[in-house]
Amino acid sequence: MEFVVSSRVPFLYLLFIFLHVSSAVDANISIIVPKGRSLPLFNGSLKEEHKKQIQSSSVELVVPLICLFSFSAGLPTNSFALWVLLFRTKKLPSTILLINLTICDIMLLLVLPFRIVYHFVGNNWTFGEPFCRVVVGFFYGNMYGSVVCLALIALDRYIALVHPFGAKVLRSKKNSVYMSVLVWIVVLAAAVPLLASKQTHEINNLSITTCHDALPVEEQENYFLPYFTTLFSLCFLLPLLVVLFCYSAVLRTLMAEGQRFAHAVRVTVLMLIVFVVFLLPSNILMLWHYSKSSSVNNLYMPYLIALSLSTFNSCIDPFIFYFVSKDFRKRSWEALRCLKSDLESSSDSRTKVTLLSKISKIERPLNGESTHL
Repeated sequence: MEFVVSSRVPFLYLLFIFLHVSSAVDANISIIVPKGRSLPLFNGSLKEEHKKQIQSSSVELVVPLICLFSFSAGLPTNSFALWVLLFRTKKLPSTILLINLTICDIMLLLVLPFRIVYHFVGNNWTFGEPFCRVVVGFFYGNMYGSVVCLALIALDRYIALVHPFGAKVLRSKKNSVYMSVLVWIVVLAAAVPLLASKQTHEINNLSITTCHDALPVEEQENYFLPYFTTLFSLCFLLPLLVVLFCYSAVLRTLMAEGQRFAHAVRVTVLMLIVFVVFLLPSNILMLWHYSKSSSVNNLYMPYLIALSLSTFNSCIDPFIFYFVSKDFRKRSWEALRCLKSDLESSSDSRTKVTLLSKISKIERPLNGESTHL
């Protein structure tokens, strides 16, 4: 896909750069206090109560199993969706946004196996500091990039159905490319602060190395609190408000004109599931963890579970495509019918080959008997 680089640097990008520059962290700090998302680490060791938390079955078994289910269900469906969007559908403005959303979901899903291994082996990161930064950056960057992309898709549907006359101008391929660039600027802006900061810390009395689960207090309060607050405000809360406004307006318009609105209702419900059920709990707990006023230290496990559940939004997105795009819906069924036809043809061919081989085996003794006679 061709992307056009805008000459105007968006405010969001400048804001994250400012947060990154103004919150430089001393890499030699080794004391981690019991505030925020991380468990408290003193002189490289955890207290007994916190050792139990990080070694609990919820962290070492439930969290990776949730991620494993999300990966197993999300990667095939998103790969199929991407194949249909790239090679079977018309390259309409809405299709360009759907392609970008699918790529964001696939990139998020591809880092899940490393998180699964990390939790299964007792929260011990064995892939090195640089790759920990890549995994964490890709995870959060693509998660919030997909959220922004969902909001832009909702905006596109709003323009198409509520303002059909303006849609001819606003829903152009050029504007879709600009919106796609915005999505990837969000992905980059969300990932850069994580890529630029230390993410792994050794825990001496467990002989493990954590990845993004233990953070120095200065880094946590002065760096990650404003960073995640900005992510929550601009990349979650604002897109949620956009989605609610756009789809409520779409439903009102369709109902007022007496048109069928079943698809719009389904899309709205799926969007609300993605935002409210899967993404909202992890974002609320994340802010609570990083808040200076938070004195609760037992939110480590609930946050990890909520964060792993948030990956289910990648499993829901292909169904949103199905109801948003009529062309995608049509091409998907055609592709599935072709696949079914190919499988049946292959099965028939194998059956015929088996029958022929059996017949030939039967004929050989008969031919031998006739020759003997």
